[in-house]
Amino acid sequence: MRLPQARLDQVLDRFREIEARMGAASDGAEIVRLSKEHAELKPVAEAVQTLERARAEQPELEEMAASGDAEMVELARGELETLKERLPELERQVALLLAPKDKDENASAILEVRAGTGGDEAALFAGDLFRMYQRYAQSRGWRVEIDSVSEGEMGGYKEIVASVTGDGVFGRLKFESGVHRVQRVPATEAQGRIHTSAATVAVLPEPEDVEIEIRDQDLRIDTYRSSGAGGQHVNKTDSAVRITHLPTGIVVTSSEKSQHQNRARAMKALKVKLYDMQREAIDSARSEARKSQVGSGDRSERIRTYNFPQGRVTDHRINLTLYNLPKIMEGEALDDVIGPLIAEDQAARLAALEDELG
Repeated sequence: MRLPQARLDQVLDRFREIEARMGAASDGAEIVRLSKEHAELKPVAEAVQTLERARAEQPELEEMAASGDAEMVELARGELETLKERLPELERQVALLLAPKDKDENASAILEVRAGTGGDEAALFAGDLFRMYQRYAQSRGWRVEIDSVSEGEMGGYKEIVASVTGDGVFGRLKFESGVHRVQRVPATEAQGRIHTSAATVAVLPEPEDVEIEIRDQDLRIDTYRSSGAGGQHVNKTDSAVRITHLPTGIVVTSSEKSQHQNRARAMKALKVKLYDMQREAIDSARSEARKSQVGSGDRSERIRTYNFPQGRVTDHRINLTLYNLPKIMEGEALDDVIGPLIAEDQAARLAALEDELG
């Protein structure tokens, strides 16, 4: 993709303008706003500057390659060939930075995993999925904190909600939203028959500044006794908190030991869910073409099948089939699935930029 010089100049002009305004600003709120925009634009400006330097080298090398000095000609031609191989990748990097992107790409996230069809086996599979994400998060240096949990009778989880904190969490995990289907012989199956079960995953962005207005009169707050593992404390005190947002019907819970902590966590989760509703409303108003994109986040769609007898994982959105299911379930090879999904999303973003540039 050949990016127009006018677009590159626009980026650099804006970056320089922000730097100049930061040096002169005295208002605290303006400094914060400018600093945020500066941090967002800096990698773009640096990539543009690298591209411009490379572009400027080309005519100089071409002139040297056409000179009469044999030794200089050979050297210049070698450097010119290397530069021509490097330029498309530099252009692609800049194009990706300029392409439309999810503003919550770098946000932390709320991860929700729920058992779907399949009874006890679905709960066991939900547990397997959550452990997969836990291990994956650990490998990337992210922190996972469980906000609420409802355990299955035979193990696993009927539902588990956790906060995943770190840089770029939502940008990678957002592709996990949807219905995950499993085909395997359950531990409870005496005849050795393969069963099909499902679990749903929802990944909601948790931006740093969620400006959502919540009125006290719109809330119903209940306390109750926690269930499941946790010792005697959870069985004897009404420490768990359930908050219902009456206008939307959204219900959030938190079931740690401290009621005060549970209330704070539940309010945070409610803000995230209301923010996600706003995102979905905006997304649904966009082009119908977006529904076919990888990052559409439709949580009712079956996105992936895990076939244990064949050791196979298939992502139905991009027709990707892999035969390393054990490593994927351990979290160590989950990037083998997420990587191609990100690449597909990037291709869609680049196509959108090309349409914009005409």
